[in-house]
Amino acid sequence: MNKFFVGLDLGQAQDYTALVAIERKAYRYDPRPYEYHIRHLERPKLGTPYPAIVEQVQALMRSRQLLNQATLVVDATGVGRPVVDLFRKAGLRPVAITITGGNAVTVGGGGFHVPKRDLVTTLQVLFQSGRLKVAGRLPLAPVLIEELLNFKVKINVKTAHDSYEAWREGVHDDLVLAAALACWYGEKRSFIRPVQKPEGW
Repeated sequence: MNKFFVGLDLGQAQDYTALVAIERKAYRYDPRPYEYHIRHLERPKLGTPYPAIVEQVQALMRSRQLLNQATLVVDATGVGRPVVDLFRKAGLRPVAITITGGNAVTVGGGGFHVPKRDLVTTLQVLFQSGRLKVAGRLPLAPVLIEELLNFKVKINVKTAHDSYEAWREGVHDDLVLAAALACWYGEKRSFIRPVQKPEGW
């Protein structure tokens, strides 16, 4: 079973791409739930082309610490299948996540469709319970902590639907989403059950 989960939030235009590697730690003969230790935080320069992003991710996945022990989880919401296919052609076998505003996780189109609520609340629960550890030595650690603190829930009074976004306009949430992708898959991978049969099955 892989012990590392690499979350990738792909940016577009003026949005940063964020790459977060998280180690899931279990304690032998200890019933405590998993802890998640963030080992790597990266934010490529704005405008970095997707092929270059693929190369950076490939280098990380082939590093000594992660080699054959990591699962790549990619946000496919905005960029769609073509960019995810770049990762597949590079032999990285990504888990594609399309973020939705729905209420249930579904499977289709070669990946998972996951409500943003599920991603964010998974990360918030881990963070607030002390199960998510962020190494202070990482240069981007303060940025991630700030993003976590700036995140808020907005409730639409008319529809009662919730939405998750940064506290202020202009505040990025890319590291939060990359970490949320990795943690959600790390928490759910053992008992995910499709509620919709994917195409081609």
